[in-house]
Amino acid sequence: MINISENAARQIKESMKESDSEGMALRVAARRLPDGNLDYAMGFDHSDHNDSHARSNGIDIVVGPTSTELLRNADLDYVQMEDGEYRFIFMNPNDPAHGGQTDPGSEEGGDGESR
Repeated sequence: MINISENAARQIKESMKESDSEGMALRVAARRLPDGNLDYAMGFDHSDHNDSHARSNGIDIVVGPTSTELLRNADLDYVQMEDGEYRFIFMNPNDPAHGGQTDPGSEEGGDGESR
């Protein structure tokens, strides 16, 4: 399903502590946009009986049925960007934008970024 880098796992665990979400899973979702690229979203949630489950670098991951195929073999990392800020990025072979990297750190959406 999804592989989470050590850097991303460290940041996710920190976010869990800050938001009182410890013990919850990381829900990751993707949807295909009209141009074929993917839009990503993630947050802390409880599992549903229809979800796919995985664990990577100590993070429990849940993915709903509509996102499972879109996220197959995707990698989530937390990296420093050219502007000096750190962001989560998806590297996903199922996303036509995979030649570049997609950034889920924005609330904008619509161009491969998550909401």
